Order: sequence, then structure tokens, then C-alpha cells
Amino acid sequence: MTVKQAVQQAVFVAPAERDELERMRRAHAAAAEQFRVSASGPEVWGWQGRTLGRRAGDCWLRIVSAEAGKAGGRLWEGTATADTHVPRSVPRPRLRGVLDWTSQDVAYRAELTEYISTPPVTSGTPVLDQDIALPDSWWAELKSALGTLATVPTNRESVRQNWVDRNFRRFLGIAPIRIRETTTGHADLHWANLTRAPLILLDWENWGRLPVGYDLGLLHAYSLAAPATAARIRREFGHVLDTDAGRTGELIALGQLLQACSRGVHPHLTPLVARQAEHLTNIPVPTP
Repeated sequence: MTVKQAVQQAVFVAPAERDELERMRRAHAAAAEQFRVSASGPEVWGWQGRTLGRRAGDCWLRIVSAEAGKAGGRLWEGTATADTHVPRSVPRPRLRGVLDWTSQDVAYRAELTEYISTPPVTSGTPVLDQDIALPDSWWAELKSALGTLATVPTNRESVRQNWVDRNFRRFLGIAPIRIRETTTGHADLHWANLTRAPLILLDWENWGRLPVGYDLGLLHAYSLAAPATAARIRREFGHVLDTDAGRTGELIALGQLLQACSRGVHPHLTPLVARQAEHLTNIPVPTP
């Protein structure tokens, strides 16, 4: 899923239509047969039923589908390019195989990756609703991973200036600002994509260039209902968030999350995100 889709439409459920449900299940079974693995365990559905993953022995088998004419490109290739371009010191599942095919005008990509037994901090939602005690070593590992990732050269663009130009007045009530400093980042840094200790970063579909402070601003925003954890993020990463560039990235993350909230996603988080945006801008956010 793209970062905007993940933020705007956080709907991680199976397809409502029976035909779509069975189509994805058949595709997953076909991929398992090709990889010669046996899928078991519960189904894990992604954005609007577009992806389906299940454990397959010591692997995780995930398929993604799209209309045949819309397959391919940056998001389609994100997991594979991360596997070849991002250093191994950034903890993430190893990719073991990729399979592409098209059936009845629908394109599929199957990705067989290492199974991660350590659970994510949250399941089914990116939001942290209560504080969590993570060891100092976990925070050090996150800082190291993001620092290493920042050094990776890539032409993949995860967050674009044109989103800022179109949406800042509508969701933040301020004039668009220029993205002047970028870095390489994960672009979906939230609690469902971070495991408990030991730290592993999941879901590399949208990694690429983004504004400095965007990843950390997004993680902080998803932590606002857990104030002690939110405060820990600001202590650990104040050297990024408390700079002009970091403030820009955080505002973009908050704006995208407010766009999601305007569509009914995470309603309990909405006033907290609005308050954080107002804290940074000293301008009330527009009311719906």
C-alpha cells in the first residue's frame, strides 16, 4: 500500500464481496504451490483486501493484486528493492522469492519472506492506544536503523511536494511550505510495522525519499494517545524533530493523518493530532 493509502484508508479487512475473497484465496494457494510451501495460520488482510498474507512454515507468504494495467512500478517493487538496496544492519525480514503472474486481467505479485515470530507492537491498527515499556536497547536499535537507512541512495520518492501544495491549507490551515531537506526513510513508520524487542521493521512497500522528520513525526502522531511513549519519541529524536527541517516533515505527517481523520479513520486520535498541529503552527486546524 502507498503511504497515503495507509494513512488515509486504514482498512485492514477481507474483501466484502465473496468473489473477491475467494479470488485472493485462490491466488494465495497458487503461489504457495509454486513456492512449494504449505500456508497455515490465520489470514492477514491488507488495505481494502488488496493484500493477503499467511504463515508458510518458516516463511511468510504475501500476495498483492492490482488491475493488470496498473501493476508494476515503485510500490509493486518496494519489498524487492529494499531487500537489495537497504543494508542488512537495518533489521527486516529477508526476501526469499518473488513470483509475478496475470490471470483474467488481474496482476499478482507473491513475496516469500522470512517469518518473524516476534509480534508487532500493535496488531490491526497503527495506533498505540496505551503506553508500552520498551527497553533502552530497543530505542537504540530504532535510532541506529533509521540512521543507517538515511544514508541509502535511491531515486524512489515516497512523499511529494505536490501533496503539500494541494492540501496544507485544507487540513492545517497554513500556506504550503517547501520541502528543502529530504532523507531516505521507511515511509510507513507506525506501531503495526515495528516489532517488540528485538526490533524488526516490517512492510517495506513504500520506502524511499521523504522529508526529514516525516517518519518520526508519523510515529509520534500515532503515539499521541500514549503520552509517555510520545514523550519518549521526542526525547530520543529531538535532534531531528526540533529542527526546522524536522518540523516540516512532522507537519506533513500530521496533515496526511488529518486527511485520514476527515474520512473517519482513527476518530479518537483526531483531536490529539489537531492539537499537535496547532502546537507547531499556532494556527487552529480547519474544522470539517
